[in-house]
Amino acid sequence: MSHNHKPYLVDAVIGNSKMLASLTKDGRIHRLWWPHIDFPQHVDRMRHALLVNGELSWFDDETAGWQHEASYTDRTKIVNIRASSAAHPVEVHLRMFAVPDEDALVRHYSFRNTSEQMVEGDFLHYTSFQISENPLYNTVMFDPESDALIHFRREYFFAVSGSNVCTKYQAGKDVWRSISQGHLDGTNIDMSPDGALAWSLRIPPGSTCELTVYITAGTSQEEAVAVLGRVRDLGYTSLLEQTTNYWQQFLEHTVPCPIEEPQIQRLYERSLLTMKLMSDEQSGAVIAAPEFDEHFAHCGGYAYCWGRDAAFIASAMDRGGLTSLADRFYEWSLTAQSPDGSWQQRHYHDGRLAPSWGLQIDEGGSILWGMWQHYLVVEDRAFANRVWPSVRRGAEFLMSYLDEETGLPLPSNDLWEERIGEHVYSAAAVYGGLQAAACFAELQGEAASAAEWRQAAERIRESIWESCWNEEKGAYLRGLKLSVDEATYMEETRKGRSGYTTTDSKGYTTYILREDPIVDISLLGLCTPFGLFPADDPRIARTADTIEALLTVPGVGGIKRYEDDPYIGGNPWILTTLWLCQYRILQGRLDDARRLLQWAIDHQTELGLLPEQIDRETGQTAWVVPLTWSHAMFILAVHMLADAEQAQR
Repeated sequence: MSHNHKPYLVDAVIGNSKMLASLTKDGRIHRLWWPHIDFPQHVDRMRHALLVNGELSWFDDETAGWQHEASYTDRTKIVNIRASSAAHPVEVHLRMFAVPDEDALVRHYSFRNTSEQMVEGDFLHYTSFQISENPLYNTVMFDPESDALIHFRREYFFAVSGSNVCTKYQAGKDVWRSISQGHLDGTNIDMSPDGALAWSLRIPPGSTCELTVYITAGTSQEEAVAVLGRVRDLGYTSLLEQTTNYWQQFLEHTVPCPIEEPQIQRLYERSLLTMKLMSDEQSGAVIAAPEFDEHFAHCGGYAYCWGRDAAFIASAMDRGGLTSLADRFYEWSLTAQSPDGSWQQRHYHDGRLAPSWGLQIDEGGSILWGMWQHYLVVEDRAFANRVWPSVRRGAEFLMSYLDEETGLPLPSNDLWEERIGEHVYSAAAVYGGLQAAACFAELQGEAASAAEWRQAAERIRESIWESCWNEEKGAYLRGLKLSVDEATYMEETRKGRSGYTTTDSKGYTTYILREDPIVDISLLGLCTPFGLFPADDPRIARTADTIEALLTVPGVGGIKRYEDDPYIGGNPWILTTLWLCQYRILQGRLDDARRLLQWAIDHQTELGLLPEQIDRETGQTAWVVPLTWSHAMFILAVHMLADAEQAQR
C-alpha cells in the first residue's frame, strides 16, 4: 500500500544524531532518516492496531475515536504517548526512543485492560518502507531465525521484530487488505514495500501486558539482524536506562540555563537537546529542520545545511557549552567551501551541493564571522590554524564580490531566498566576515591582509550609512539594485520609483529598481550580530522601533519577517521575534525584551519545540517543527538577557 500524503507538521523528533525520526502524537513515525539525518529518508508509513473480539481498531487514528496525549521525558529525547478510547477496553501507552550508539529505534507498548472482562486478541504492527526515498525495487521478507520482517533495497536493510516471538506475519502480498480482514497469511517474501507482524494478547481485567518492537538498520541483512540481536539481548529496561542516562549526562556537560526560572530552564534544555539532534554525528553538519515537504509543494525543503543558519546555531552551541559540536560544524564547512572560496546556498551533510537557487553572499560572511566567534570562546590556536586557508579564500572571494559603484556586495539572493539585489543584511554579514578574517590574519601575522580586509569592511559600513538610510520610513533601506519582474518594474516606475534595465549577451533584460524600501527584521543585523553600528545609534534605534511598529502582528503578536510577507500567509516567526528581543537587550530595554522572550515561550509546541512560524489568526503552530535556528535564537537571547540583568544588579 502506498501512502503519498505525510503531514507537514509533526509533534516530536527522536534520534541519536545518526538516525532521526519524526512523528506525530498518535505514535505514527512518518519519516526515518539513516545513516545521515538529512538523507536518505526510508519510511512510507508505520501504523499499529488492535484486533479485539473480531474488531480492528487503529489506535493511532483520532477519527476512530482515539485520543492521544504526548510528552517528552524531562531532559531527554524519549517520547511518551497515551492512546485511549471510551469505546475500547484497552488503553495503550507507547514509549519511543533511538538507542545511543546503535542504529535502532525502540517502540515499547503497554496495553492496559480498563474493562471488567478478559481481553483477547492481537496487536498488529504494520510497516511500509520506501527505502532511499524510492517506491521502486523494495523487497520485504520474513526471517524465521531472527523472527523479523526484513525490508531492503540495495545497501539499506531494516529489521522489524519484537521482544516476544510473533504469532503471525505477512510479507507483502496486499498485506493492508489482509489486516483489514483480520488475518495475516504467512507470505514470507514479496517484492513489496510493506509487511506486518502480529502478537497475541490476553489481558485480565485491570492488568497490563507489555511488548517492545525494535526497528534496526544496517548495510546488509546480517548487519541489521546483528543490531537487532544486541538490542533485544539488552532488553527494553536496560535500553531505556541507557538512553535516559545518555541524554541527562549530555545536559550535565552543557552550560546550565543562566536564568533560574522553570519555564525558561525547560525550553533552554529542550533547545540544547534539539540542537544536538539536528547535528549530524558523522559529518558535523547541522540541518535547518527535519524534512517535511520533500515534494517542495510549499517551499524548497529544509533538511539541508545552510551556512547562515548554522553560523547562528554554532554561536548558540558555544554559549550553551556545546563547543565540540560547533567545532565539528566548522570542520565540516571546510569541506563544503567551493574552490573559488565561496559557500553556496546549502549542502547535503556529505558536503555535496543541495538543490539550490543561487548564491547568497551573506552565507560566506556568516561562516567567517562564526569561525571567529567560536575562536573567541575556545581560544584554540590549532583551530585558527586549521581554518586559516579557508578563511583566506573566503575573504578573497568576498573582496572580489564588492560593487565599486555602491560599496555593497554585488547582487545575490537575500537571506529569505526570495529576491536578488544588493541587500543591506547581506552587506552586514560580509562586513562581519571580513572583520573576522582580519582578526584571523592578525593571528597569522598577515598584517597587510588584515588591513586590506578591515578597510573593505569599513567601506561597506560607510556605504550603508551614506546611501541606505530612508528618512521617510525611519529605517534603513532593505537594499539597492533590486531585481523585479517586468510588470512590477513598469508599475513602480510609473509611481515615480527610480529604476533601470540591463541586457545581457544573450539579449535577456533584467529590470532593476534602485532602492528596496521594505522594512525587514534582518536590518537588525546591522547591530546584532554583526556590529556595524552600536545599539544606541539613533538610526538603529529608529529602525528597530519602525520594525516593531510595522511588523508586529495584530492580535496574535510576534514579529513577521517584513512588510506584506506572503510566505505561508505572512505569519510571525519565533526567530524574528527573538531577534528584536536580542536588540532590546543590547539597548537596555529589558522589560521589552522579557515580553518578546515570553511570546516565544508561550508559542512553543505542546512538546516544547520551537517552530518557525505561528499562525497569525489562531496563534497555533503554523510551519516547520522544530526549526533549529529558532532554538538557537532562544539560547542566545537567554544568555544575553542574563548577562544584561546581571550587569544591572
